[in-house]
Amino acid sequence: MNNLVVMKFGGSSVATPEKIKNVAARVTQKAKKNRVVVVVSAPGDMTDDLIEKAKCLADTPDLREMDLLLATGEIQSIALLTIAIKSKGFDAISLTGPQAGIYADNVHTKAKIKKIRPQKIISELKKDKIVIVAGFQGINPNDDIATLGRGGSDLTAVALTAALKATECEIYTDVKGVYTADPRVVHDAKRLDMLSYDEMLELAGVGSQVMMSRSIEVAKKYNVVIHVRSSFSDEKGTLIMKEVPKMENVVVSGVAFDKNESKLSITDVPDRPGIAAKIFGALAKKNINVDMIIQSAASDKRNDISFTVSKNDLKVAVSLLKNISKKLGGGTVIFDENVAKVSIVGIGMRSHPGVASKMFKILADNGINIQMISTSEIKISCIISSRDTTQAVRVLHGGFGLG
Repeated sequence: MNNLVVMKFGGSSVATPEKIKNVAARVTQKAKKNRVVVVVSAPGDMTDDLIEKAKCLADTPDLREMDLLLATGEIQSIALLTIAIKSKGFDAISLTGPQAGIYADNVHTKAKIKKIRPQKIISELKKDKIVIVAGFQGINPNDDIATLGRGGSDLTAVALTAALKATECEIYTDVKGVYTADPRVVHDAKRLDMLSYDEMLELAGVGSQVMMSRSIEVAKKYNVVIHVRSSFSDEKGTLIMKEVPKMENVVVSGVAFDKNESKLSITDVPDRPGIAAKIFGALAKKNINVDMIIQSAASDKRNDISFTVSKNDLKVAVSLLKNISKKLGGGTVIFDENVAKVSIVGIGMRSHPGVASKMFKILADNGINIQMISTSEIKISCIISSRDTTQAVRVLHGGFGLG
C-alpha cells in the first residue's frame, strides 16, 4: 500500500452533514488500497458569510483578523470530516495548515506558500492514519494564520502532492470535470478528457471557476497530474497534464467568461517615458492585479490609458488613480462596472491561423461590440458589455463547433 493519493473536496462537497458522510465514504473507499491525505474547503458559502459578517462591523476589516476569521471555515470542515471517517472505523487525524507545515508569506488574505515541511503529515501516515488537512491556510513569518486567497484549497492540495511526492492529486468538485464552457450557460457543453497545463492556466485566468491559476502554475512546475472529477459520481473526469502531441489537433478547447471585471481609463495623460510605470507601480503596491491594458495613440503629446481590474479592487483603484492623475497633470478617471470578459482558449491556435478573425466575425454577426482585446499564443479575450455575456459564450461555443 505504497500509493499516496491527495484528495481535495470543495465547499459544495462538504456543505451538509449528508454530503460530509458522502465524502467520508469516498475517502475510506480510497484508503482501503492507498495512503490518503485529504484537503478540504470551508463548508458551502461559509467564507462569503464570514466576509459579510465582518463587513457589517467595519467597511474595511483588519486583514490579520480576517485571516483568523476565514481560517475557521476550513477548521470546521476538517474536524467534521475526521469525526465522520472515525465513525466508520478508520483512524484519521485533522491538521490545520500550520500544523501540516504549510509556511506562507505575510500578505494577509492573499498569501503565497513559501515552503512545506510535512513531517507531521508523514509521521501520521506512518501510523496508518488518514490525514485531513485544512486547505486555504498556512502560517506566516509572524506566526500568524495566513489565508491563500480564493481557490487556495486547490493550491494546498497541489503543493502537498508535490511536497509529499504523491502519485495522484484528485480535485473533487460538483461538476464532472472541465467542460468546453460553463454547462449552466451552454447546455450542450462537453466534458474534456484532458487539458494541458497551459490551456487550464489560460481558462482559469479568464474566468473558468473549476481551478485557480496559482494551483495550475505549481502543478506545471512540479509536473503534478491533476484529475478533476465529481464528488457525486465515480466517472472519470478531466486530466490536467503536460502537453501531448494529439492536443494540438483541437484548435479551440473551451470558451470562458468573467463578469468580475471592471474597466478603468485615465484620460489625457502626458505622453512621456515613465508615466505607465508610475501608474501601474502604484496599483502593484496595493496588490491590485491589472489584466488587459490599452494605450491610445498620442494626440498633442497626451494619451488615454485603459485597463481592467477585478470589481473587488475597483474602489481602491479609482481613488488611487485620481491622486495619480492629479500629480501627473492628467485628466479625469472614468470607470465602467458593466463589462465582462469572454475568451477562447486552445493550444491548437499556435498552428491554425485565422482564429482571431473568426472570433471577431462571430461576435460582430451577433451584434456584440468589442471594447478591448488581448491575446496570447493560445488565448484571445475580448471585453464586451456584461449584458451580452451569455449570448457571446453561446455563439462562440457553437461557432467553433464545441458542442
